[in-house]
Amino acid sequence: MIGGSGSSGPGAYVRSVNIGGLEPNPAKGGPTGFGKRPVAGAVEVRAPGPVKGQSGFEGDAIGDKKNHGGDDQAVYAFAREDLDRWEQVLGRVLPDGSFGENLTTAGVDPNEALIGEQWRVGNDLVLQVTSPRLPCRTFAARMGVRGWAKRFGADGRPGAYLRVVHPGRARAGDPVTISRRPSHHVSVSLALLALVAEPGRLSDLLAAGDDLPDGMRGYIHSKLK
Repeated sequence: MIGGSGSSGPGAYVRSVNIGGLEPNPAKGGPTGFGKRPVAGAVEVRAPGPVKGQSGFEGDAIGDKKNHGGDDQAVYAFAREDLDRWEQVLGRVLPDGSFGENLTTAGVDPNEALIGEQWRVGNDLVLQVTSPRLPCRTFAARMGVRGWAKRFGADGRPGAYLRVVHPGRARAGDPVTISRRPSHHVSVSLALLALVAEPGRLSDLLAAGDDLPDGMRGYIHSKLK
């Protein structure tokens, strides 16, 4: 469903915090930090800065510094429920972190989150939803599934990128609560639909107003000219 009325329940929590180092890239090119694995204990999370190339998680590496990281992609969250569904579809085990996510969540739906929605994670960390994750060549190569990028995009449940509003620590088991829910209807799933499948709906995303990241707003305006 696109544009749902809520994205978390009373049992919403961080199932795992996942970080990764640089590894050879199966898509060729430079090394990749896609391979994320759960870590024990708390990890510092902070705004990495406006220039792409840095993760919000201490110790987490990014290989493609041109296209990934930076403030608007400081954190990537993906639902364990969606990993479970893909396990059934693909017939293979997908451990937490398999899709390159920093936060594997449970009981909270990053896809129905609204652009600009804020999450409190644990005691101090506050995150703000910025955009859907768009599949890249590295993701497709890691999965080894024919037509993966198109298939993942068409599924409409890409997980969410978030920026850091207030730094803090994240650990497995931290509760996730929505501390701000915008009044507009622009969800992560709707943004994905407009960006990759139905460009005629790009103007719908402008309803998010100031909650839209500058990069997305600029892209929309360039396409609407």
